[in-house]
Amino acid sequence: MADLLVVGSVALDSVETPFGKVHDVLGGSATYFSYAASFFTQVRLVATVGEDFPEAHRRILQDRGVDLSGLTTSKGRTFRWMGQYSYDLNEAKTLDTQLNVFAEFRPSLGDGFRRAPFVFLANIDPELQLDVLRQMQDRPRLVALDTMNFWIQGKQEALRRVLTEVDVVTINDAEARQLASEPNLIRAARAIAAIGPRTVVVKRGEHGALLMSDGAFFFVPAYPLESVYDPTGAGDTFAGGFMGYLAAQERTDAAALRRALVYGSVMASFTVEDFSLRRLTRLGPADIAERYAAFYELIRLEP
Repeated sequence: MADLLVVGSVALDSVETPFGKVHDVLGGSATYFSYAASFFTQVRLVATVGEDFPEAHRRILQDRGVDLSGLTTSKGRTFRWMGQYSYDLNEAKTLDTQLNVFAEFRPSLGDGFRRAPFVFLANIDPELQLDVLRQMQDRPRLVALDTMNFWIQGKQEALRRVLTEVDVVTINDAEARQLASEPNLIRAARAIAAIGPRTVVVKRGEHGALLMSDGAFFFVPAYPLESVYDPTGAGDTFAGGFMGYLAAQERTDAAALRRALVYGSVMASFTVEDFSLRRLTRLGPADIAERYAAFYELIRLEP
């Protein structure tokens, strides 16, 4: 089992879906990622919050054993995001974004963090992602990166630069098409891999996930659910399950990547069943194993 470092955002979210609404609940890319990954391996989180960040939210992560020594408290208010989902829950409409202390976030890695063998650069400015890699003492065994349309549009040159130095990129289907300037997802994945990462993971929400590694493709569907309440953080939870499994196994071969894709899908399927991290806080290892087995039956094909 290897340590897993994540650098990203810890936020307070206010979300409204057709099934309810919540205010100032725990959110942020690094939050969802680290909570999901903590079921598999030791996670070290680097982020910043404001003086208003509730102690109860901090305890949620501590109770999962997430190392918060890299979570700094800055003077000011915590990063806040407000979003609203329509009935199909496919895409959030952002109503308000307040970067607050996150606007001045400059990740600084302590000694123990600089030697982490597995690293996930969550959805932050690609220049900061590159700076994190520059701080690593040795080249990690596996570096994965997530990004979004905001950086693809506004900082594509910096994003392409950091993509040359990572092993895996996780990206949703619309962003993959945008980055590659290619409407076909298969060709888009190949174009992104040509920039640098040998493994491209395309998150497709309710349509599952696509993996391309060393030119070979693998696909898993989304787990069929009867109750979906809030898709916020599903992509980050997916990445947490994916990277958490790889770090736990200390393997990055084709078979491990395929199993990791299923574990990512398993974790994401739990997240959407309630708001914020509520469903994940009720989760145990047996639940994960049971749903992994159900996934296996879902995609198993008799010879």
